[in-house]
Amino acid sequence: MASASLFKSSAVLDKSDFFKGQSLRQPSAYVGRRNAVAPSALTVRAGSYADELVKTAKSIATPGRGIMAMDESNATCGKRLASIGLENTEANRQAYRTLLVSAPGLGNYVSGAILFEETLYQSTVDGKKIVDILAEQNIIPGIKTDKGLVPLAGSNDESWCQGLDGLSSRSAAYYQQGARFCKWRTVVSIPNGPSALAVKEAAWGLARYAAISQDNGLVPIVEPEILLDGEHGIERTFEVAQQVWAEVFFYLAQNNVMYEGILLKPSMVTPGAECKERNTPEQVADYTLKLLNRRIPPAFLSGGQSEVEATLNLNAMNQSPNPWHVSFSYARALQNTCLKTWGGRPENVKAAQDALLTRAKANSLAQLGKYTGEGESDESKEGMYVKNYSY
Repeated sequence: MASASLFKSSAVLDKSDFFKGQSLRQPSAYVGRRNAVAPSALTVRAGSYADELVKTAKSIATPGRGIMAMDESNATCGKRLASIGLENTEANRQAYRTLLVSAPGLGNYVSGAILFEETLYQSTVDGKKIVDILAEQNIIPGIKTDKGLVPLAGSNDESWCQGLDGLSSRSAAYYQQGARFCKWRTVVSIPNGPSALAVKEAAWGLARYAAISQDNGLVPIVEPEILLDGEHGIERTFEVAQQVWAEVFFYLAQNNVMYEGILLKPSMVTPGAECKERNTPEQVADYTLKLLNRRIPPAFLSGGQSEVEATLNLNAMNQSPNPWHVSFSYARALQNTCLKTWGGRPENVKAAQDALLTRAKANSLAQLGKYTGEGESDESKEGMYVKNYSY
């Protein structure tokens, strides 16, 4: 939750609303209740950072703005650079990240930027600290704190997210460097189950990460990513997402996480990338809002979709009545056209930044439910799905 004060209804889910031990292969007709809980009934451990966490969450969730995810690992950033014929060197990564954060007026549409560790400590090509450039744009720096996905023993070829060891000391150091929120990428695969073991591991890991992050002054983005891989329809995604989020909130409560000081990032409820039946933005919006209503007390939404598709889906959600601040947290859906326009050439920086601002403004309008889709290029409509995506 970004902050209870950001919503038309400030409610949290009672632990009795969560069901445990069910296989995710079984359908459920359960509908989560929203029971208001007095603050005194909650035990939270955010310590001396409690007020700051709420302030940070509110600042990120301001109308018409969202999050730019630029936290790809150096290896994945190298793949992006290779697509435009550039070598994966720190200088080239620095040049690309400089292009992104220094786009004039970006802060009008972006409230937070998730960085990779190298970027948090990096300077621009002009020698200014990247965190300082972001601050000048009124963009809050964030940091990816996990250590990547590894195989989960005993599961159906599924993964778990490592990085809890040493997380407290790393988080404290990131805070000192200027980060004020963080991201932890764990995933759930529908084609591979998902098994009860994998879902429980994802939910528990997210809850421990969230508690440790808050204890060190960082607002955690809580995101159990439902992967796009598979041939399943939108109903199957909806079913799995409901059960995953029930598990996540159960463990958040057990770990005394302060709900007012977190940001939720549910994946949009869409069919699998290989499903033959496609759904309209209105259908995606309906299923996603239905999920939020049943399971979740605010939301940042992401994709793997085309730039325009992601924006249209976000716009449709904000044209329907809902009690949340529903915004965006995009990487490729903001940067894909920008990267191709740049091509590694200094003379293209201005055009590339203009492309970035075009996408950022489009999603700003979508957050307000005012996006029309007029004048979009063919390139922005190209899909960006990558099977078994990792970064």
